[in-house]
Amino acid sequence: MCLTASHAEKVLHCICRLGMSLIPEEIESHYRQVKESERLSGDRGELERLRTQVILARNLPPAPAMIFDVGGAAGVYAFPLAKQGYQVHLIDPVELHLDQARSYALSAGVTLQSITRGDARRLDIPSASADAVLLLGPLYHLVERSDRLQALREAHRILKPRGVLFAAAVSRFASLIDGLASGFFQDSEFRKIVAADLAFGQHRNPMNHPFYFTTAYFHRPEDLAEEVRSVGFDDVETLAVEGPAWSAARFPETWNEPAQRQNLMEFLSLIEREPSVQGASAHLMAVAHRLA
Repeated sequence: MCLTASHAEKVLHCICRLGMSLIPEEIESHYRQVKESERLSGDRGELERLRTQVILARNLPPAPAMIFDVGGAAGVYAFPLAKQGYQVHLIDPVELHLDQARSYALSAGVTLQSITRGDARRLDIPSASADAVLLLGPLYHLVERSDRLQALREAHRILKPRGVLFAAAVSRFASLIDGLASGFFQDSEFRKIVAADLAFGQHRNPMNHPFYFTTAYFHRPEDLAEEVRSVGFDDVETLAVEGPAWSAARFPETWNEPAQRQNLMEFLSLIEREPSVQGASAHLMAVAHRLA
């Protein structure tokens, strides 16, 4: 029996002691099958990763600022930031991701401040500790608004005044666009998934098809901004990460030609704030500050 000071502490203590999942089993199973770091090295994934790094570089305070990468998987963003001199703490609910991060840290000789298992909604971090918080995954998989707001409140709590939040979301229209571009739309079961995504934003994959993603919430751009503001953040900007480029028929050949790639990255920065194209991006990024 677990005996602690409160019910919440007891639940968390039991979870940690028994090795239970902090997230639904279908989500953890998805990430055991799909290596996130490998996804972010393919054409589309590389575009997402490099554009995210551009947004981070423009908005982060100078190193050696303290960054908490919450839901940071195996450290695809944490390790490059640590190499730049930032003090980075990596937190993720999936033990496989943490093992991968520890292995990479040893093999590459890159030190993070910590690599720990945790839940974005309940962070064991003192208030006003962070210069920046990355939520580059948690909002995808918190399908209930109350859970998303709790994760955002925790990010707000641990940030110092003037600290910066980076909160990523999947676009409400991503499954429709991706289905048409990839051929998944030919599957009648996939079309049912798309219908639910468009109607409710809650993405479900009852067949557990590995290419149809897993339980998630898909945001409209304006809804992401509203959620971030509602917990007390200021200076909220919503940015399109990939813009419409990721679904273009000739994107791969464009991306693989150096001059075109450079121009594309420049153009995507020019249109990232354009409301009329934000929904066509696979991913959105809210950048915001805690003012007090």
